[in-house]
Amino acid sequence: MELVSEVMMTFYYLLIILITVVFSFKTKKRHYKNLPPTPPSLPIIGHLHLVKPPLHRALRNLSTKYGDVFSLGFGFRQVVVVSSPSVVEECFTKNDVVLANRPQLLAAKHIGYNSTNMVDTPYGDHWRNLRRIGATEIFSSGRLNLFVGIRRDEVKRLLFKLSHHKDWQKVELKSMLQELLYNILMRMVAGKRCDNNDMRYLESCIRACRSRELGGDFLPFLNWIPNSFEKKVKKVGKKLDSLVEGLIKEHRSSRDKNRNTIIEHLLSLQESQPEYYTDQIIKGFVLVIFAAGMDTSATLEWVMANLLNYPHVLKKVKDEIDSQIGQQQLINESDLSLQEKLKLPAESLLAELARL
Repeated sequence: MELVSEVMMTFYYLLIILITVVFSFKTKKRHYKNLPPTPPSLPIIGHLHLVKPPLHRALRNLSTKYGDVFSLGFGFRQVVVVSSPSVVEECFTKNDVVLANRPQLLAAKHIGYNSTNMVDTPYGDHWRNLRRIGATEIFSSGRLNLFVGIRRDEVKRLLFKLSHHKDWQKVELKSMLQELLYNILMRMVAGKRCDNNDMRYLESCIRACRSRELGGDFLPFLNWIPNSFEKKVKKVGKKLDSLVEGLIKEHRSSRDKNRNTIIEHLLSLQESQPEYYTDQIIKGFVLVIFAAGMDTSATLEWVMANLLNYPHVLKKVKDEIDSQIGQQQLINESDLSLQEKLKLPAESLLAELARL
């Protein structure tokens, strides 16, 4: 049995090598015109060996050597990196339609409902419909203002928790910020707070698809290996779909049109326009919102770290808030109007937060 097993494994790896050579030969026949400068690459993997964490620093180092616009080969995919604000603006204003499509990645296929959610869907009628729904029914200022009380309550809960850490005790903010944002999002979406199990479950699922094991997207033959990245993504996709499906079923089993949640609002719209508000579209929006929560917590963590690294800036911001808002009340979202109370440097801090 051991001999048979060794022979099968040898055959298996030889087959992978053969497929790799065939893929490599085919991709060499492709000729991309007018590509930006590119670093020297390795056979098959291209420039994947250059993409080391943290990613933003690796790309910055490459941009200092090869310019604001350069190209990389991620296995069998060609990638163009833009690191200049002016070029980025041109890409997404003058040429936004040209660059509107998305790459067909495994996460988009197995978690993004076959690339039909707002983030992964190609440019076209379906994308325009999702954009309309997002702009008018989910992310409009009027709709978001309905959740002001939720955001204020969760911030107060965070401050209350922080108040227990006195006398210069060290505080691990990362987990607290994640808890803050996931509770805000869960209450907005489903009308209930996340328990620790829900939060860890969501985080582990989303991180599983943002891990470094992205070889299956760029080296497709790796998906033939047992326990490949694609198999992991499929498993995560089924778990997330089950979670969101459960939230929708909870709302359907106890309908209350006065309940202020995103799911309830979308289900109400589904009754009048079922062709535009299918269950798949609703689930896609919910997953996009949860995934965006991780990016937001990372942004807040980054801002807090920068303030601690530059205490003179932190002092200026604190002094301005004390003089304009006072120490006897919390800042409300209405106080953040840049034209009214808060000026520099708080205005600069908010602008930097928006940029990140």
